[in-house]
Formats: sequence, C-alpha cells, structure tokens
Amino acid sequence: MSSRVSTLVRNVWPPAVFGVLFVALWEFVVKFFDLKPYFLAPPSKIWQKFTENFDLVWGAAKVSGTNALIGLLAGALFGMVMSLVLSRFRVLNDLITPLAIALNAIPIFVLVAVLNNMFAITSEVPRRIMVTLVVYFIVLVNVAKGLTQVSPTHVELMRSYAASDTQILKKVRIPNAVPYLFTALKIAAPASVITAFVSEYFGGSQNGLGSRIASNIANSKNAVAWAYVLGACLLGLVFYVISSVLEGVSTPGGRAKRSQEGR
Repeated sequence: MSSRVSTLVRNVWPPAVFGVLFVALWEFVVKFFDLKPYFLAPPSKIWQKFTENFDLVWGAAKVSGTNALIGLLAGALFGMVMSLVLSRFRVLNDLITPLAIALNAIPIFVLVAVLNNMFAITSEVPRRIMVTLVVYFIVLVNVAKGLTQVSPTHVELMRSYAASDTQILKKVRIPNAVPYLFTALKIAAPASVITAFVSEYFGGSQNGLGSRIASNIANSKNAVAWAYVLGACLLGLVFYVISSVLEGVSTPGGRAKRSQEGR
C-alpha cells in the first residue's frame, strides 16, 4: 500500500504544483497589468462565479457529460469491434480505413450542422453521434495497431502448436492490444468532453456547457463564461482519471512494466 501511495504522490504532485503556480501567475498578471474583466477575468473572480452558479454549472455539466459518456462508450465499442473485423479481413481494412480517415478530417461544425438537420432541434442525438465518430477513430487506430503489431515469435510459436487464427487472436493479438486500448481511452475520454460541448455551439438545445459559455461571452459575462469553462475542465479531468484508474485495475502488470521502461 505504501508503494502505491508513494507512486500516486509522485505522479500527482508535479502537475498539482504546476497548476498552483500557473493560477497564481494568472492572478498576478491580471492584477499587475490591471486587465479589464471583459479582456481576462482573474482566477479568484472565476472561482467566485463558479461557486455562485454551481447548480447551473452542474446542470450543464450533466448534459454535456451524459452526451460525452454515451458517445465515448458507443465509439469505443464500435471502434473495438471494427478493429477486430479489419484486422481479420485485409480487403475491408483497405476499404474502410481511408473512409474513416476522410470522415475524421471533416470539421466538426459541418457534421454537426448536417446531423442537426436530421433530428429534432431539441434532440441530443447529433452531439452523441459526433462524439461517437471522434472516439471511434481514436480507438480504431490504436486497437488495430495493437492487434497487428504483435511479436512474430509469439505468432510462430502458436503456429507451431497448430493454433487457428481465432486462437491466435484470443491468446496473442487481443492481450497485446489491451494496453493500446487504454491508451486510446485516455486520449478519447477528454476528447469526448471537448467534442460534446463544442458541438453545442452549432445549434440544438441550449442546455450544455458549450452553449452556456457562448451565451455568457456574448453577454460580456466573461467571468461566468470562464466558470463554465472550469466546469468543462473538471469534467474532462474526471473522464481522464476514470480511464486511468480502469487501466490500473485491468492491466496492473503492464502498467508497472511501462513505468519501469519509462525510467
């Protein structure tokens, strides 16, 4: 237990110290240069508005967080299944991978605009589909890499035991892809939150973090807008921490090995 605590402290204190210094510098710059509130609000004012509007921020965070979570789960599941299919059938891989890359290159506002026209104005489905598409591509690329970049020695050993392709997939390829999956999830988790609230800028119900940020900036309430930005940051951090915890629980050996290799 002590080693786990020391590892946790060693991993947490550098970003924590940097965050405190960054916020202190931000506060100092705003006060020293006497920056106007409409230009840049100080962290103390942002925190004040965050606490005063906590219920509103929490309500908006639940909407954006729900959309992000549903899109994250759907995109991760779809990406894993598709990566298994593409690793098995080379022809499909050659056909679908370029299409996935092209789809991922389309700007968010274009796809959201198209999706908003397909569903009711109050529907959250377009935002969830947009998150699903972003997460799907991240998971697809990483998991497919883990399924294909296996040690030739392991494959040859399985072949020497007359193992079938299905057995090689279960015993070699999938275990090798698990660390790649969690790497993808740690990237996709905060990306899902970003995609969820950015999608709110382009129509739909005005009940999430993105729409509240845009409306408060339009009304020159910058400190309140930054309070919602803080809510979005905390939501993304929660998603990332959960994915990291799941990685530690699911692959403790692999994680320890990667930590030793990093040293």
